[in-house]
This record gives sequence, structure tokens and C-alpha cells, in this order.
Amino acid sequence: MIQYLPMSNEQTHPLHSTDKNIIDLLISKEKPEDLDLINLARLINRYSDFPGEMEIKNDIEKILKFWKISKNELFSKTKNIWSKSFRPSNTNKDLVGSGFDTSN
Repeated sequence: MIQYLPMSNEQTHPLHSTDKNIIDLLISKEKPEDLDLINLARLINRYSDFPGEMEIKNDIEKILKFWKISKNELFSKTKNIWSKSFRPSNTNKDLVGSGFDTSN
């Protein structure tokens, strides 16, 4: 049985405002590019076990539905993107330190 914390115990993530800006950009994309897929997967990993941030978690689910992709499909696509030598450019500093591991 899943037990949810009461609303008063929900935390705000330190990167909320930065991540919310990224989420808002992703919501407007009809056809996501590689970087969009990477950003969404990264945010899913960041917020999946975080207590709180229901707005961001709900937005993530909306984006998945809008793009018609499951989390597993997303992670498979992003693993493929990273394995083809994708590296964030200097303008994508938000991706640095994502901790993604391309090894099998």
C-alpha cells in the first residue's frame, strides 16, 4: 500500500524554479528533440523519490501523455542518445552533473 505524506510535509526542491522553467518549455513542444527527451528523463529521476513537488510531478505526467511516450520508452531513447556520444554543450550547463551512466 502506498502511503502519501500529508501536504504540510511536502518539500520544495532547491532547483524548483530552474526545473519549472524547463518543464514549461517542454510542455510547449509538440515534437521533442534529443535534448528535450534528456531533460525530461533527468527531471523524472530527480523528482521520482522526492517528497513533494506535486506540481512538477503532475506536469511530467502531462508531458509524457502529450508526447505519447511511456517512462520506459523515454529512458530507452535517452540511453540510446547518450550512447551515441551525446554530450551537453557549454550552453546546457543544467545537464552537467546529471550522473547519467551509459554503461550497461
